[in-house]
Amino acid sequence: MAYDIEEETAENPQGLSFTGTLSPISVPPATGSLSGSLIAGNPPTSSNVVNFPFGPCKCFPESKEVTIECPVSGTLLLLEVEIQGQSEATALPHGTLTLTKSAPLDLQELFQDTPLAAWYLEMKHRWEPYWLPVLSDASRIALLWKSGGTYLDTDFIVFKNLRNLTNTLGLQSRYVLNGAFLAFERHHDFLALCMCDFVDHYNGLIWGPQGPQLLTRVFKKWCSTRSLEESHTCRGVTALPPEAFYPIPWQDWKKYFEDISPEELARLLNATYAVHVWNKKSQGTHLDSTSKALLAQIHARYCPTTHEAMKMYL
Repeated sequence: MAYDIEEETAENPQGLSFTGTLSPISVPPATGSLSGSLIAGNPPTSSNVVNFPFGPCKCFPESKEVTIECPVSGTLLLLEVEIQGQSEATALPHGTLTLTKSAPLDLQELFQDTPLAAWYLEMKHRWEPYWLPVLSDASRIALLWKSGGTYLDTDFIVFKNLRNLTNTLGLQSRYVLNGAFLAFERHHDFLALCMCDFVDHYNGLIWGPQGPQLLTRVFKKWCSTRSLEESHTCRGVTALPPEAFYPIPWQDWKKYFEDISPEELARLLNATYAVHVWNKKSQGTHLDSTSKALLAQIHARYCPTTHEAMKMYL
């Protein structure tokens, strides 16, 4: 999974619009950033009693959810969490993201009244090698559980309308799921189980247990299966095949910078909703925006404004 945590931006996909208002949440000064985007669902209210049905879950009390400031339905929200030091917001190109809102996250407030609350208070004072990716994984699950909606890493380019995808995630390969795209209803039991598993099987010393491995573990438990090949839809949750969001595996990220014919491009992306470009691997790689490279053609077709700016300035 790519964790888009440093100075990344997102394009507004052609033909999609997002409207709404946003109340910002305060965040203490910090450095480093953890970013993603959420097409949010309905905001939470303070009147709902939330029961966490799964066990064993050592830290999962029955509780009453508190109100947090969040976007209303239909807003594309850029989420930024800045950690340890000075505060610096991610710079966005002039004229882009005009239909979006940007807001920082107060992680302690975000994790309040979830099983992640005690974990965060305990772990935030420790040094861990993958702390930012871990926080990225925790934040997206908590946000979707509290607000519902669609989460995308910021290195996605959207091809098709995502509004009809609900309680859905994507297979990265035949053997593992990926959390760079997640679409769930608010308070969905699958997300509750993810938060339980996150804490009960926490290991911050190696990469992956709270990301792809967590989603894979939970989906197998959810579906009572030992193999992802046996079931892609069960109990109302769907895992779409790799071509839906990850037509190019992360191991083959350089293919985005290789020439491809328009016919090959159409065949490759025929079943794709949005493409994940693995920016954590590819950042810094030169791209000739006028070439026939796969990524250049995607930019030209789905991000025309940004593509024209790239031809002018890069």
